[in-house]
Amino acid sequence: MTTSSNILVCGANGFIGSRIAAAVQKAGHQVTCGSATRLRTDLPHLPIDYSRDTDAATWLPRLAGFDTVINAVGVLRDSARRPMQAVHTDTPAALFQACAQAGVRRIVQISALGIGRNDKDNPTQYARTKRAAEAVLQALPAGGPSWIALRPSVVLGQGGDATKLFHTLAALPVLAMPAPALAAKLQPVYVEDLARAVAVLADPASPSRGVVEFGGARAMTLAELIATLRSARRGGAPKPARVLRLPAWVGVLSSRAGDFVPGVPWCTDTRVMLELDNVASNAPLRGWLGTEPRDLRDFADTL
Repeated sequence: MTTSSNILVCGANGFIGSRIAAAVQKAGHQVTCGSATRLRTDLPHLPIDYSRDTDAATWLPRLAGFDTVINAVGVLRDSARRPMQAVHTDTPAALFQACAQAGVRRIVQISALGIGRNDKDNPTQYARTKRAAEAVLQALPAGGPSWIALRPSVVLGQGGDATKLFHTLAALPVLAMPAPALAAKLQPVYVEDLARAVAVLADPASPSRGVVEFGGARAMTLAELIATLRSARRGGAPKPARVLRLPAWVGVLSSRAGDFVPGVPWCTDTRVMLELDNVASNAPLRGWLGTEPRDLRDFADTL
């Protein structure tokens, strides 16, 4: 039986973090929501600013009494308001170092599958900054917090940026995408499954540690994913999308144009990530859940 812990969820207002906070609370833990603004009045709130809180000394007094810290803060695109370097690397580094000093027993970091080991694997700023945060965890002193960095495949659920992008593509009469992106495979993870897994892993006694890559129920191409979403919209059997395979250079130019349009999900980092295979065994997720992960076909109508 899991022992109740005092847990700080950073990014508790976000797409993934809000689900994690709910799942951790449901599992019987005491939850504090770390975020810039307070949305839940039923749980304690800790004001944090991931764009500015880059000093361990800022975090140290905040962490008194917490057994576990979960970091679910992330941005898809770099911006002046939320610089990716600060949000993905500098602030998490300060947080993790403060955890070691404050006696926090467990850290759960939400990372991403496909960021690779170096720039050769994935040269995007997104990947570099996420890898740098993991490197800080790996450098924590022996005897410090146990930690796990989760690298799920693309996480889907209502309100997610990836879900919005794929829904936009599914609504188009023709799926016009660069050929490399259409050929790459994804293995969608249902956000509720991820949240339930984190609730298990938040226990300081959890034996799961290190960097763990995993996928959802099954791998599929982008075209298959879009066909499944279209089917859910129509309430019928999956139908192959009408596909227009664009030359790679068209994707490069269009994504570079997207780099200059704030708020648009199509940008260079998105294109590069979509052109990489994003698949891994679902055994870790299945083990944490104690059951099979949800297949996209089973939750597409909820997106």
